[in-house]
Amino acid sequence: MTTSPSSFAAAPRALRYIATGLAAAALVITTACEKPKAGPPAAAVVEVVGVAQRDVPIYMEWIGSLDGNVNAVIRPQVTGYLIKQNYREGDLVKKGQPLFEIDPRTFEAAVDEAKGVRAQQAARYETTRANLARIRPLAAMNAVSQKDLDDATGADLSAKAALEAAEASLRTAKLNLGFTKITSPVTGIAGIAKAQIGDLLSPGMASELTTVSTVDPIKVYFNISEREYLKVTGEKNANSKQVPLDLILVDGSFYPHPGKFLLLNRQVDSSTGTFKAAALFANPDNLLRPGQYGKIRATMSVDKGALLVPQRAVTEVQGKYLVAVVGADNKVDIRPVSVGERVGTEWIISKGLQPGEQVIAEGTQKVRPGMTVTAKPFAEAPAAASPAKPASPTTASKG
Repeated sequence: MTTSPSSFAAAPRALRYIATGLAAAALVITTACEKPKAGPPAAAVVEVVGVAQRDVPIYMEWIGSLDGNVNAVIRPQVTGYLIKQNYREGDLVKKGQPLFEIDPRTFEAAVDEAKGVRAQQAARYETTRANLARIRPLAAMNAVSQKDLDDATGADLSAKAALEAAEASLRTAKLNLGFTKITSPVTGIAGIAKAQIGDLLSPGMASELTTVSTVDPIKVYFNISEREYLKVTGEKNANSKQVPLDLILVDGSFYPHPGKFLLLNRQVDSSTGTFKAAALFANPDNLLRPGQYGKIRATMSVDKGALLVPQRAVTEVQGKYLVAVVGADNKVDIRPVSVGERVGTEWIISKGLQPGEQVIAEGTQKVRPGMTVTAKPFAEAPAAASPAKPASPTTASKG
């Protein structure tokens, strides 16, 4: 078999093509088998907030219940049938204003009878006094016996005593007649009547007729713990002035009139470990009524230039408080701090921070000292809407 020169020339060219293809395939296989090199880990994202500095009022708060300054319980003082109600329930009544009337006829008859008895006794007294006046000069001249003088004197004294008793009976009858008109002993708000026209009333009846409460000023009762009592007393002695009081109503609004401390009970209630205290608030428009609830706030002092951070930025570990601070180089510094009072959702930091420093408010659980992070401003999530619930009394709390 013979081979042409052109065939020999084509052979090296084909080998070159095969070698080139094998090299390309090897490069593809090598590239596919090589693992990509790992890049630097991504920095953790945290939310930070600046350390705020401002003057902060330090206050204490307690839940209080409102009550009338005077609560006059109206009860009948004589027995009889109720014939009239002279006031509108829930209205303001004046001192001395008639509220109820009891059938007076029986008592008017008693007054007339007492007047008759008094008249009889007055006539007898006049007779005995005249007799005594005649016998005395006769006895001085021995014209009558000493016994006659003694009898006349005794009759005069007896008639005088009987007259005084008759006058006392007349006053009692008039007093009972006056009790048929039941009046208000104070100026205040009259409650709902608990008796109806035609009811037979008596002093021994189980329930009162109504209650009249003076509400300007109105009294607020609240319970204060022994620790709070010592602090309040210390603040008052230090400032030598009355601690100002505010009243926060159940809808969260501030009552416009300030209050003043009124009284502290003489002893601690052993069942609760608290003192019962009371404050007075002006109530010119009668807006506040007995039975309402409110929050008493006492401003104890003002912390000038206090440093504040969100409470969520502070972590407590075995009794120590820590804060994660992000520096200018975005590195984390876990720093111990000293905390003071809580103010709303913030905490006063008394030691360990400087104004304007950035502390982590969200993401503290994923950082460690020296770690580099990506910081962004803290945005607190809005509270989820929930159906309104009626306010209920809670235990007194410190602000």
